[in-house]
Amino acid sequence: MWEVAWWRPGTWGGLAMRVGQVAFAGASIGVMASGAGFANYTAFCYLIASMGLQSLWSLGLACLDVYALTVKRDLNNALLVTALLSFAASCSAGGVMVLFKRDVLFCRRYPQLPCGRFELAVALAFLSWALSATSAIIMFCLLAAF
Repeated sequence: MWEVAWWRPGTWGGLAMRVGQVAFAGASIGVMASGAGFANYTAFCYLIASMGLQSLWSLGLACLDVYALTVKRDLNNALLVTALLSFAASCSAGGVMVLFKRDVLFCRRYPQLPCGRFELAVALAFLSWALSATSAIIMFCLLAAF
């Protein structure tokens, strides 16, 4: 079992999680934006906005991790807000995809919509959220240890 302290902010594990968050959030934005018609649906726009915030926040925290590793300092910060925002955006976009594909067969009626890309963007958003949630849980464990 991995030790929680290895993944805390200011460590190589913490930096790896931040880089993963930025990568998955950026990939989600890229895939969603490359699909024509995403801007017509509020949930998809919300996903892009949320992943944009997630990537900027995680990039800033990655810079702090690099700084902490460079000067050998310990960091303590919380990620709960961005983790919840990412989860909410991923869930709403995922719900729209279930509605489109299975409930109203929207993707069959409008084959010009890149539903496969939308699904991939939602999956990447969930991966980004999973890393954010992991960071938030680790932070709670570290705060409880004080």
